[in-house]
Formats: sequence, structure tokens, C-alpha cells
Amino acid sequence: MNRQPVGSDARSHLAALADQCVKCGLCQPVCPTYRIGRSEAESPRGRIAFAQALAGGRLAATPSLIAHLDHCLACLGCERVCPSQVRYGELIVGTRALLRESRRPARFERWLHALLLRPRWLRAALLIANFSVVRSCMQSSIAQAALRPFGLDRVARELPHASPAGSVPESRRPTSPRGRVGLFLGCVAATVERDVHAGAMRLLQALGYEVVVPPGQGCCGALALHAGDIGGADAAAAPTRRAFADAGVDTLLVSASGCFATLRDTVFAGTQIRVRDIHEFIDDDAHRGELKFRALDCRVALHTPCTQTNVARAGDAVRRLLQKIPQVEIVDLPAEPGCCGAAGDYFLRHAEIADALRAEKVDQVEVQTPDVLVTSNVGCRVFLDNGLRQRGKRLPVTHAVALLAQQLDN
Repeated sequence: MNRQPVGSDARSHLAALADQCVKCGLCQPVCPTYRIGRSEAESPRGRIAFAQALAGGRLAATPSLIAHLDHCLACLGCERVCPSQVRYGELIVGTRALLRESRRPARFERWLHALLLRPRWLRAALLIANFSVVRSCMQSSIAQAALRPFGLDRVARELPHASPAGSVPESRRPTSPRGRVGLFLGCVAATVERDVHAGAMRLLQALGYEVVVPPGQGCCGALALHAGDIGGADAAAAPTRRAFADAGVDTLLVSASGCFATLRDTVFAGTQIRVRDIHEFIDDDAHRGELKFRALDCRVALHTPCTQTNVARAGDAVRRLLQKIPQVEIVDLPAEPGCCGAAGDYFLRHAEIADALRAEKVDQVEVQTPDVLVTSNVGCRVFLDNGLRQRGKRLPVTHAVALLAQQLDN
């Protein structure tokens, strides 16, 4: 795993990254937090200035400064439009790592990160929480009041709904496989997006690939990394790195765009394993025309996650694949705000900002009057699904891979 510099080297590295910024302000229009607060301190340019001053020892780590840096969603819209090619993602992680001793994580954050190190515990907790009786009890007013002192009331309200599909099917080795690829399941997604992973298996096997799902894989470490906990991220991702290295695959496919960057740029950086977005991989396959789909007469609202647009850069591939389904009508949600507010565990830590961003996205969905909402990241799917449910809307929210597999006619 790539590591951030430490000590004085870390400050020098941050200063060098920040010095690339020419303060042009082109990042402001695409920044979700600036869009809400209209404050320079809540913009990428403002946060880069804070990082620069911290690195140079000209600014103290006050609670206010930490809050402004913590409010960043790390959507990387700013990095995508930056004419100076500032590596903002690396800069915000490094700055948070520098401030780690000054920032006190919420109690639920410590519990959540502990669960991510224990995938079986996490899976068990999510499965138990998905019993309707348990969910109803946890979301009752009495339970909410009891959970509030522990910071868990928000967690109970935003519990993900597990997909109805069973476990991922066993890999079926084609008679003459065209290749051998690994499938990443993730931590939360391993339980709540079983339909996506089962669908990925169907699509890839229809293309003639042998699909390997190594046992023992778990988290990618993104939550800890984005919080500046480099060591915690390494510990969380270690089982995943070992599992795929032992499996002997040279291509790792990811269906959650929020995990993509951490897997590509950190967990498997410098290894022989190439990390690819599953939509881009299928769209790029020379045999993709062999995939046949049943017609689907419905209106699909397509939500493209910020990580799909800014990091994986595979938003167009998602749309092209969905267009292969006959009779489907695809309407794109507006690009802004550039993030739905989920952003890993951000929606739990900064509810006010996250809810404002989600409300705007849900408004956009309602205007489109779709039959189904499609996205390509587990966090966005969970957060938008809960937002629609909280408004009394029973609109199906699914993943592009799950919808493609549902209509597959091979």
C-alpha cells in the first residue's frame, strides 16, 4: 500500500501539493459544499489555503479549521476541472492525516471502523438489522431517543436495505475461458448488493470469463483513508490485498465506484493487479455485442455518482451499456450537485450537509417521474433509497449491473 510521508516530510509534501494551486477559482462551481454554504472556507481553494498554512506552521488546528476540512466530501470534482492539475485527493487525505491527533472521531465512527476490520461481524449486524421487526424497533421514537447519546440514532435511521438476492453463485469455468478476472465484493456491499455481484457473475460468464471471488476479502480501507488514518486503512485493506494476490488474478473488477480509487491508487498500486471499473471493462470488451437483452419498457432515471464521473471516469460506459436494453428510456439526472451526500460515512458525520444534497437529488428524481432509479455505487444507492422512502416514495433503486443482468437474455 502506498504510504503518505510523515513528520516534516509530510508538511513539505503538503506544501508542494498546495503550491500547485493558482487560486483561479474554477473549482468553486463544482464543489458541493461551496454550493450550499457559499463560503470560501467551504471551497477547494479555501481548503487548499488552509492546508498550505498548516503545512507552513502559520495556522493552528482550531476546531473551526478542522470542521471546514472535515466538511469536504472528497468527490474530486475540483480535481477533474483543475487547469493546474492539483492532486486535491492526495492533499485532503494528507492534511487530515496531519490533523489526526487534533481531531476526535465520533463514537460511532470508532465502532464502524472496528466493524470494517471484522467483515463477519459487519455482515451479521447488517443482516440482523434488516429484519423488519428489528428495523422498526430501531427507528421508533423510543429507540431513537435511547440511541442519541451514543450517536447511533442517525445510523439507525439510515440503515441500508439488503438486496433480496442470495449469495454470489459459484464461479462456473467456461469450456474455453477468454480470461480470468477477480470480483471485488467490498464490506457493506457484500451484504446489501448481493444482487449486483450475482449479476456481475452472470454478465462476465456470458462474455466467457472465469470469475474468481476470493474468500477472505473485505474492505478497501477507503473510510479510514479519507479520515486520514493511513495505518487503519492499511489494516482494513490487508485481507483484500492478500486474498486477490493469493488468487493469482491480474484484473480486479469493481462495481462500487466509491471503492475504485482506493483499490487502484492505494491497495493495489505497484502490484501486477490492474483495477478496473466493471462497466468500463464490459463496455471495452470486444465481445460485448454478444450480450443480448430482453426489452424493458420503462423510464430509467440515471444517477451518475461523483466517483464514477471524477475518478473511474466510466459514466459514459454505464449509459452505453444501459442503452443496449431495448425500449428502455434513459433520463440523466442533472450533474449538479456533484455529490448526493453519501460519500462513505459522510452522511452519518455531517447530516445537515448530506441531507441538503440528497434532498436536491431526490427533487430531481421526482421531477423526472421515472419507473426506476439506477446508480452505480453502493453508498449512493443506499442513501438515495432511504431518502425516497423517507418521502413515502416506493421507487425501486437499483444498480446498473443488477438491471443489465436482470434483462440478460444470453
